[in-house]
Amino acid sequence: MQDYLSLEPALAAFYSGSPWDREAYRRKSEELGARFDRERRARCAAAIRPTSTRARERLARFVEEGGAFVTTGQQPGLFTGPLYTVYKALSAVRLAETLERELELPVLPLFWIASEDHDWAEVNHATILDVQNELQRVAVEPPDDLALPIHGRALGPPIESVVDRFIQFLPGTEFSERHFKLLRKAYRAGRTLADAFHEVLAALLEPFDLLLVDAADPVVKSGSAAVFRREVEAASAQEARLREHSARLVAAGYHAQVPVLEGALNLFLNGPLGRERVFQEEGAYRLRRSGLRIAAAELGRVLTEEPSRFSPNVLLRPVVESTVFPVLAYVAGPAELSYYAQIGCLFDAHAIQMPLIFPRFSVLLVEAKTRKVLDKFELEARELARPLPELESEIARKEIPEAIREVMDALQGGIVEGAAQLLEAARKIDSTLKGPVTHARNESLAAFEELEKKIVQALKRQDEIALSQVAKAQAHLFPEGKPQERVLNVFYYLVRYGADLLPIILDRFEVALARSSPQWRGIECGARG
Repeated sequence: MQDYLSLEPALAAFYSGSPWDREAYRRKSEELGARFDRERRARCAAAIRPTSTRARERLARFVEEGGAFVTTGQQPGLFTGPLYTVYKALSAVRLAETLERELELPVLPLFWIASEDHDWAEVNHATILDVQNELQRVAVEPPDDLALPIHGRALGPPIESVVDRFIQFLPGTEFSERHFKLLRKAYRAGRTLADAFHEVLAALLEPFDLLLVDAADPVVKSGSAAVFRREVEAASAQEARLREHSARLVAAGYHAQVPVLEGALNLFLNGPLGRERVFQEEGAYRLRRSGLRIAAAELGRVLTEEPSRFSPNVLLRPVVESTVFPVLAYVAGPAELSYYAQIGCLFDAHAIQMPLIFPRFSVLLVEAKTRKVLDKFELEARELARPLPELESEIARKEIPEAIREVMDALQGGIVEGAAQLLEAARKIDSTLKGPVTHARNESLAAFEELEKKIVQALKRQDEIALSQVAKAQAHLFPEGKPQERVLNVFYYLVRYGADLLPIILDRFEVALARSSPQWRGIECGARG
């Protein structure tokens, strides 16, 4: 990620251009204009759900006049999942606004709801801080069949108690009722996590004219069928391309984010045990978990008659998205940015230019109460990413009385100086005395270090209440030792500060184009070594 942000030349061959180069966006928009006529634009628009009247009007304008999308996406996490889900959507909004001005054509923000994923543990929970500043995690119990796609798993009656428990941890404010009502309306028995996620995200982001699409939408499936068929027909060649491309990435000094499995297609099929990876096997195909063997002719029939049973893996999904929609740019998190470096060869194989990859904005929300703690202990917010015991010791060390510190410094300095003088004198008697003198010096200094630790521990006990404020501040900024945006849920902040918080966050996002470098300028996807 750091190398990408600084446009490291070694990475240029793995992407379609610099995300800050306006000319790269112009080239990509020309490629999209050639691929998406009015009929194709109308077809893809049928899968999209606008969140506002203005978004609906802009989508209609896109169909008639042309244009492109800035896309991003995420699995439908409980109550929208971690904060970065909302930040990705707002990043897409800001980039789309910027590109629309630059390119003078409609550029719309589109959020892809990855409802076909089946990793229940990634989406079934939400974490917030309660009114005592304690982390609280609420989760939905797993369904009977964990391999079903998320869009195929209806929530049972226990979801209502999960919502109640989540709300119970939040304070009552002037903004609470609106958000509590939204959660109770969206998360009900009989609905899926994907349905509820869609409804909540649409409500929260309506002011920004966001567009939403569900990965399982029939229009998306119909538009993906040709990609799925090519993947089946060229499975061995695709695997070889991915291996070679990933090897080049590793040779350039990076890692392959997604392993390339031997014999695996970049496809899943809904089979006897739910969503299963498809593997080649002696002229036929096999589903990974159930072991079901499928003849080539049968798989071809399913491709033709039931394309909705297929779904792309993480490496093929971006190709599907860029096939169905005119994707100008994708807003990516760090992990996504890494696996996009692996898949230029897949875009080439499907005769599509890879979109520009724009790193999502990262946010750290610092409330007034947390800021007071930082100021009190003269800490920078990023320092709270360190282990708490280490941080507490450093703070306590700063509190050692000056008189004690002066005496200890003088004593330690005296030991070092005295040992040096003793060593010089002892050498004249016997050179082998160097070892004992050095040992005595080190033992003495170690004793003072141990004494300092005991003083620090005493100060920590004395300042236990004050230091507990640091622990609470750390829970807000780096909960569980992780960045806030990867753990905490947006409703913690919405019920305290209201929906106006989101426009305030968006105002901090600035996209400055024109930054590039010679190695990144003018790269054409499909012509990468």
